[in-house]
Amino acid sequence: MPSSFRPMVVLTTLFFMWGFMTVMNDVLVPHLKTVFALSYAQSLLVQFSFFGAYFLGSVAYYSVSRSGGDPIARMGYKRAVVAGLVLSAAGSLLFVPATYLHTYGMYLLALFILGLGFTLLQIAANPFVAIIGPPEGASSRLNLAQAFNSLGTTLAPLIGGALIFELFRGDAAVRWPYAAFGALLLLQALWVLVTPLPEPAAGQGPGGDALRHRPLRWGMVAIFCYVGAEVAVGSLLINLLKLDSVLGLPETDGKNYLGLYWGGAMAGRFLGALALSGRMSVRRRQLLLPAMALLMFLLLWGINRLSGALSLDHLWPMLVLILANMIVFMVAGRRPGQVLGFFAAAAAALCLAVMATGGAWTLWAVVAIGLFNSIQWSNIFTLAIDGLGSATGQGSSLLVMMIVGGALVPPLQGLFIDLFQGGDDAEVGFHLSFLLPALCYGFLTWYGFRGSQRA
Repeated sequence: MPSSFRPMVVLTTLFFMWGFMTVMNDVLVPHLKTVFALSYAQSLLVQFSFFGAYFLGSVAYYSVSRSGGDPIARMGYKRAVVAGLVLSAAGSLLFVPATYLHTYGMYLLALFILGLGFTLLQIAANPFVAIIGPPEGASSRLNLAQAFNSLGTTLAPLIGGALIFELFRGDAAVRWPYAAFGALLLLQALWVLVTPLPEPAAGQGPGGDALRHRPLRWGMVAIFCYVGAEVAVGSLLINLLKLDSVLGLPETDGKNYLGLYWGGAMAGRFLGALALSGRMSVRRRQLLLPAMALLMFLLLWGINRLSGALSLDHLWPMLVLILANMIVFMVAGRRPGQVLGFFAAAAAALCLAVMATGGAWTLWAVVAIGLFNSIQWSNIFTLAIDGLGSATGQGSSLLVMMIVGGALVPPLQGLFIDLFQGGDDAEVGFHLSFLLPALCYGFLTWYGFRGSQRA
């Protein structure tokens, strides 16, 4: 059994949990918008508070690492993970008093603390997955871990949406789900604490200057663009599908397609783990990819069938999109930069399709963006930290810092939409706002093909 097996099992559960909790924000946005009668820009402060914590927490981490060495290398990955889980649990449990005070600012504070906990988890877990095995398999391993992250993001809209929009009412719609999430995070911290985990060799002294590394510098901008675009699209998807120019779907139906958006990211990441693996021949990989594509569609169909969400009559276009995603993997090959470039270009084209179309075409264009988001985080991360050596932890903190894109891009898109509110062009403005994520994906296309190269 590979020495990395047990750490990978533990780490994938962490990826699952923070994926689930992060996408719960997409359910909170329309819920709190209604509860507090907020504008789009105000409601997207949910994402600003949560992802803003990533920025501030990572700035603090980077500052400490420059002068006193990598904090996680000193305290150990295991203790860092436990501390991150406990802090995340505290943020989740703060939702309980927030519901009693019925103050929007208290919700934002709870989200900020939750984000700080996940910041520490991200800084520790992402490079850990990359360095616990052979370097040539780093992208494959990180895509596998991210696939379980996407399983959490797929289930969150279905489970969270049912809890917030259907099962509970009023303040209880947030109070009891987040109390349960806090308890689960504490149990997960206890499980990590009692599980033996190997530690990478501890670093000594200052961690160097990771910013000297060109792929890392551009990789920081790439992470900003990627997270900003992905979160903006997910945050606005339910409201997009409510438009008369699209399908006029209520929130209870829109959440099902939000789950499919994140489910596409899961499918693409499982395909990516296989497509980028160096442990099998090209022929065998090409034979297994169609089987994996079919398995991913069946998994999404099974999740929807069990949750009573989407029937096969509504779901079948997803199989066509997954097969298209698989073909792009075959064309792009195994080079992480090239794969990233192809996938980002596809996501940009889909954003333009959202701008130019209506009805079911818009629905499936926005859902398909999730499929082509799939491998982007993993490939950006491994390309950016490749060759950093002892400065890997510092480089990881800089990349996690740029998750602040999720705090800034969605409110900017919301402000653009608000400019058109109240006029005859309100729905046109909503469609046109997708130019912002299209530009983000345009930069990612350049980074994949050119910016990730060392010289």
